[in-house]
Amino acid sequence: MAHRFWLFKTEPTTYSIDDLAKLGTDHWDGVRNYQARNFLRDDIKPGDHVFIYHSRVEPMAIMGLAQVTRGGYPDHTQFDPKSAHPDPKSSSNNPRWFMVDIKLVEKFKHPLTLSAMRAVPGLENMMLLQKGSRLSIQPVSEKEAEILLALVKSSSDKPC
Repeated sequence: MAHRFWLFKTEPTTYSIDDLAKLGTDHWDGVRNYQARNFLRDDIKPGDHVFIYHSRVEPMAIMGLAQVTRGGYPDHTQFDPKSAHPDPKSSSNNPRWFMVDIKLVEKFKHPLTLSAMRAVPGLENMMLLQKGSRLSIQPVSEKEAEILLALVKSSSDKPC
């Protein structure tokens, strides 16, 4: 089975690629959207690659690449009332929310900005670039991933 590509959005004031870089490997918790949860629980598998995207900052950009090291398992923060993401309706017998573990593969020397990606042929249908797309976990097609990785390789000397 081929490995898939994903895009994980994060607000860098909450959790950034630098936070992941410090830890090397970490869990991706706190997702509270059912469609994104389903991706985490059912579809994202060890070996899949993840583009880390910083949102709600200027410029918004893909900052680097990570790899999934552990597939979906219950997000422990849902059970902790003192956490930033508690869910009192969730139980250990019937968890609602899931997370995965990821490890940093590469922090890009030059991030791929949202505005630069909008100008790239072949990315027109990328979920991130669609109007109103707010989902924090998004699939990235193999074609789109190839284009993004080629942009990173070609931009190693200059910003995108």
